[in-house]
Amino acid sequence: MIIRSLLDTDLYKFTMMQVVLHQFPGAQVEYKFTCRTAGVDLTPYLAEIRSEVGQLESLRFRADELDYLRSWRFIKSDFVDFLGLFHFNDKYIRIEPDAAAQGGIDITIRGPWLHTILFEIPVLSIISEVYFRNSQPKPDFEEGRRRLTAKIAMVRACEAELDFKISDFGTRRRFSLAWQEEVIRTLKREVPQLFAGTSNTWLAMLLNLTPLGTLAHEYMQACQALGPRLRDSQTFAFDVWAKEYRGDLGIALSDTYGMDAFLRDFDMFLCKLFDGARHDSGDPFEWGEKMIAHYQKNRVDPRTKTLIFSDQLTVPLAIRLARHFHGRAKTSFGIGTNLTNDLGYEPINIVIKMTECNGQPVAKLSDSPGKTVSKDARYLAYLRQVFGLDPAG
Repeated sequence: MIIRSLLDTDLYKFTMMQVVLHQFPGAQVEYKFTCRTAGVDLTPYLAEIRSEVGQLESLRFRADELDYLRSWRFIKSDFVDFLGLFHFNDKYIRIEPDAAAQGGIDITIRGPWLHTILFEIPVLSIISEVYFRNSQPKPDFEEGRRRLTAKIAMVRACEAELDFKISDFGTRRRFSLAWQEEVIRTLKREVPQLFAGTSNTWLAMLLNLTPLGTLAHEYMQACQALGPRLRDSQTFAFDVWAKEYRGDLGIALSDTYGMDAFLRDFDMFLCKLFDGARHDSGDPFEWGEKMIAHYQKNRVDPRTKTLIFSDQLTVPLAIRLARHFHGRAKTSFGIGTNLTNDLGYEPINIVIKMTECNGQPVAKLSDSPGKTVSKDARYLAYLRQVFGLDPAG
């Protein structure tokens, strides 16, 4: 069994789920799976993936896991009580061959947001691990350790004045749970002062590390259907988040509608209220420069704010970014696949994204080619028009 704990997911799933319980308990949603890597045939593993996903139903939060969740300052007791009753229900997920794509699989998750939100991370982890344990039955772990050692050497050699630290954001596309755990244990042992923590809540509990995360695109997308007006959906999402967490978990996600639309909505109030912003598409240097200029324009000292980088990061790129923005803003770096699936094999770029909320399409626009998400071209065009974006973007 690949997933052995309901905590084996990313922190932002719980922080978003608490908002869903308190603010949108009746919301109905749909998610769809996509493999962005060309030429990958997942159909030989369909039965194995189904079997692993089916076993999720047997999982429950243990007493020690609930106590761990209850210990977080931003988690409310009624939410933990709800999690004590939670379990996956396979009636909300369908896994079939994709009739429209050779070698593809069609995964649809549909049902109450409160009861489907936790599917994404374990399902992606299952697909990645099933794929690699079949395609690479004798993995070269020594090569993986050699690569990890080289990364650690680069982190150690970084200038002390940069206060450079890295975090693990690699649960969704990991080679395996065992390899992710080994990577994190090695980082904690070898560079404890330079390793900030992990997004994986189970490994954070197991290894006594800081769990990291705030919110994801699905929350921003859902607010397109849940807010009072589409044009105000981004500010509505931030306002509801602030209402729930009262200044805690204050990192804004900047690329649901592209950077320019984000900056138009991220006014002086939000600049001061939120602790920083997270980059997840487009050129990271250009993004950081725009954020710093925007803070200055709104009379906020960017040196008091945090720029979090998490898009396809490698250690060398993270170091370059740390040097570039040193002394101008705080920086933080969440490295995903390059930490947890770097053994010399090409990782598969797989995602599960929300496509509907309360019966209407929702979408994500992106500054990076291939990262825009929508199943309805007409809605996507309308969304671009509403946010004043280039129709061809």
